[in-house]
Amino acid sequence: MTATIKIAGACAVLATTVALPALAEKVGKVEIGVRPAYLVGLMEDGPLKDKLTACLDQEMKPSTWSIGHRGAQLQFPEHTVEANVMAARQGAGILECDVTFTGDKELVCRHAQDDLHRTTNILATDLADKCTQGFTPAAGEQGAAVECRTSDITLDEFRGLKAKMDAADETAASVEEYMNGTANWRTDLYAGEANTLMTHAESIELFKSLGTKFTPELKEAVVDMPFDGFTQEDYAQKLIDEYKAAGIPASDVFAQSFSLDDVLYWIEAEPEFGKQAVYLIEPDSEAGFDNQDPATWDEDFEDLHARGVNYLAPPLWVLFTVEGGELVESAYSRAAKEAGLKLITWSFERSGPLSSGGGWYYQTAKDWLDSDGKAYEILDLLAQDVGVAGVFSDWPATTTFYANCMGL
Repeated sequence: MTATIKIAGACAVLATTVALPALAEKVGKVEIGVRPAYLVGLMEDGPLKDKLTACLDQEMKPSTWSIGHRGAQLQFPEHTVEANVMAARQGAGILECDVTFTGDKELVCRHAQDDLHRTTNILATDLADKCTQGFTPAAGEQGAAVECRTSDITLDEFRGLKAKMDAADETAASVEEYMNGTANWRTDLYAGEANTLMTHAESIELFKSLGTKFTPELKEAVVDMPFDGFTQEDYAQKLIDEYKAAGIPASDVFAQSFSLDDVLYWIEAEPEFGKQAVYLIEPDSEAGFDNQDPATWDEDFEDLHARGVNYLAPPLWVLFTVEGGELVESAYSRAAKEAGLKLITWSFERSGPLSSGGGWYYQTAKDWLDSDGKAYEILDLLAQDVGVAGVFSDWPATTTFYANCMGL
């Protein structure tokens, strides 16, 4: 893949469905902006900082080690055309569409089937009347409540919505307040017009024109399955069928699911796609999971690999711990690799400033984290010790820069 990403074909491909903004006419060389330099500047002096500093003026190329997590959603509304174009401009070599379905069983890009009230303007439209649960304001200690599903509306109705930053103010007394809850470390600066929603098929055409690979995630249905005759197997198969219809080679697709049944279905029904199917896991430390204690792990790594699973994707914190004041690889990570599994991890740049401990994604290193300057130490451990095949990031420039500097 060259340093130039061209998407001139995107406008022609999607002309009858999505009206692409002018920014999608052509993308030039990869642009990482100032954030990598900012993070490097905060690092403690040492060989890693010296190495990264020497790379700051290096010309960047796209890298499949850098995965756009729903686009460049640190600052752009997730799963929009604009967020993904910006992720590609930042050198993400793989882009993600989380896949769910509408009431007429069409596949669309949303993080969850029941997140429209957080990620779109549906509550400010007439479609609010179709939501599973209408808006109820906060009262006393009871937070505001509402639930709007993609399955509540048709594809045509979905197309009439506008994206917004994923946020909600659960203390809100009104819809307007509820919709205005963006975290203070994010921004609404680019949300006003950067709001073009996509179907899954449209995301395929866009990503193809951007020159990236694909990592669709089959989201859990919140409606009972089968849904109007639409089975879970139909759902999993339809996702693959849309890549086949678009002429996308299986080698370019990393289909994901938190359901092992979905992953095993792809391995059996679509073995070429199944080779790169990614089994996502989300362990719960509050339920006793300890990444250093095999007795607390649900996964049988050797059995997974024997059944055809090649990629395992735990969250960041599962792959490291702190020993003697140093960040080190976890026992969980070593055991998974010893069984032949390749690791992908999620999600970088998703927790705000690391100086406050990093939140859920960094929970096994919270006492070690005291600065955003530790960001590249974490990436270095994930790359050099853990050997992850890729890192999902809400701001791919950060991971693209590291990948280029280290020749990944």
